[in-house]
Amino acid sequence: MNVVELTRALVDIESITENEGRVGSYLYDYLSTIAAGSRGVVEKMDVEPGRFNVFAYWGEPVVTLSTHMDTVPPFFASREDSESVWGRGACDAKGIIAAMITAAEKLIAENIRAFALLFVVGEERNSAGAAVAARAPRGSKYLINGEPTENKLALASKGTLRFELVAHGKMAHSAYPELGESAIEVLLDVLNAIRNVPLPRDPLLGPCTLNIGTISGGRAPNVIADAARAEILVRMVGDAAPVRESLARAVGSRAKLREVLSIPPIRFQSVDSMPTTVVSFTTDVPVFGHSWGEPLLLGPGSIHVAHSADERISKRELSEAAATYANVVKSLLARTGRG
Repeated sequence: MNVVELTRALVDIESITENEGRVGSYLYDYLSTIAAGSRGVVEKMDVEPGRFNVFAYWGEPVVTLSTHMDTVPPFFASREDSESVWGRGACDAKGIIAAMITAAEKLIAENIRAFALLFVVGEERNSAGAAVAARAPRGSKYLINGEPTENKLALASKGTLRFELVAHGKMAHSAYPELGESAIEVLLDVLNAIRNVPLPRDPLLGPCTLNIGTISGGRAPNVIADAARAEILVRMVGDAAPVRESLARAVGSRAKLREVLSIPPIRFQSVDSMPTTVVSFTTDVPVFGHSWGEPLLLGPGSIHVAHSADERISKRELSEAAATYANVVKSLLARTGRG
């Protein structure tokens, strides 16, 4: 299949986080066919029952192309017009998978080895697949992580600091509110205080931002709420400690603030004279660390349509990405004397 056909085939397999088994099996079989005629090897890396990473390599890998198989909900199947492929995961990150596989086929056709493909599960939630892979490195010197950067090399990406906020109150009949204490009102007061916390700024990454992503609580309109909760995500541009401490002070003893996830911001190197960008999203790279080599961040598509009802990827960018990935692999191999 060409890169557009493969993108559509992957998009049409629903793989919302924790349900990546079918797309993993599809990729394992697809890559096994390629490997069979090119002295490659394909393996599964078990993450948990029904979930596994897919690892394919040709020779001893010096450069690894990697991205994730999972998507955010809701699933919707592919379609295409003259310019783009549409559907869940089109740019985040199934089009990227297709471009990486197409790049691998180009490299094989040129009799170039010493590279690998690594497709992981769980990036959209907790990077479970990257964590498993990080504990089983294969000697790779460079990791090209694929995310939508419009085919520009990212110089930096923001980190993530995620919290759960829980407030408790006392149930009572809403006709007699003085007999109870509303956890929802407590939560709203605390969230307002959090919204007014000053956040840092970085010269390269820009401002640290905070999003109140979910709010839930209460039992019925005529019952004073005895519990309420919210989820908060901060996009980090530096050290998490000052932000963590500021939020804790804003909450005080009024509610319980529990840290769920902390991923630091990352700065990347550039390659030759490639165009560059800076991104505000977080990736698997901090979880990989340097276990699979020096990380780079590069991929087709725009993050502005990822996770949306209008998710799509340009066919032109897909083709360009396949060529770009192959060229970057060759450039990095040349750095190590393997080109």
